[in-house]
Amino acid sequence: MSALSIVIITFNEEKNIARCLQSVQSIADEIVVVDSLSTDATKTIAAGFPNVRIIDQAFLGYIEQKNLALGLATHTHVLMLDADEALSDALLESIVAEKQQGFPSAAYAMNRCTHFNGTWIKHGTWYPDTKIRLIRKDAGKWGGINPHDSIVLNQGIRTSKLKGDILHYSYNSMDEVVAQNNRFTTIQAKAMFERGKRSNWFKILFSPLVAFVSGYFFKLGFLDGMNGFFIARAVAYHTFLKYIKLYDLQQKAV
Repeated sequence: MSALSIVIITFNEEKNIARCLQSVQSIADEIVVVDSLSTDATKTIAAGFPNVRIIDQAFLGYIEQKNLALGLATHTHVLMLDADEALSDALLESIVAEKQQGFPSAAYAMNRCTHFNGTWIKHGTWYPDTKIRLIRKDAGKWGGINPHDSIVLNQGIRTSKLKGDILHYSYNSMDEVVAQNNRFTTIQAKAMFERGKRSNWFKILFSPLVAFVSGYFFKLGFLDGMNGFFIARAVAYHTFLKYIKLYDLQQKAV
C-alpha cells in the first residue's frame, strides 16, 4: 500500500476546514495545510487533527500557492483539495482501492459536485466539473490562469477516472456567487492581460450568450430548476465581466 499526502491551502476557512480534514482521515498519511495568515480559527481547528503540518505563507496567488503546497508534500502520491471540499463515500472507496494497489496510474481525475443554495447541482456548467486532483508528485503541477487553476500533466502522462465526487461546499446564496464573480473576474482579467490575451467587442457581446446556451440547454442546466437558470446566467455574466474588464485594461494601457 502506498502512502498518500493530502495538501490544502487555506485562508479564514474555519467554517469548512474540519469537514474537509475529517473526510480524508482514513486515507491520509500526512496532511499539509498551507495557510495564508488566517485571522480566524482555521489553524487552531486544523491543528486538532492528526498528521497535520501547518505552514504559514502569505498568499502568492492561487497557482503559486498550490504549487508551493504540492512541493511540501513528502510522499510520492498527493491528493490536492480546497478547504471547502470533501470526499464523497464513493470517491473515498475509489481512492482506498487505488492506494491498496500502489496507485498504478500517475494521475487521477474525479468529478466535483457543488452544493448551492440548499441543493446539489447535477447538471449544467457546474457538473460533472471533472478535475485532476490526485497525482504522482513528478507527474505535473498547477497551471492555468489565476484564479482558475488546474493541474497540467507532463507530456505522456495518462489519466484514470475515479468513481465518486468531490463535494464542493462553495456557495450558500446567490449573493455569494455574484460577489465571487466580480472578485474572480478582476483577478482573471489581470492575469489574461499579463499573458498577452486580448478582448474585443465580439467576445464581449457573443461569448456570454454562448456560455448561457451551452450551460442551460446543451448541458441540461434547466434540469436543476431555478438554481440551474441562475447558474447559467451567472456563468454568462462571469464571461461578460472577464472580457469587458480585459478590454478596459487594454484601453488604459494605450
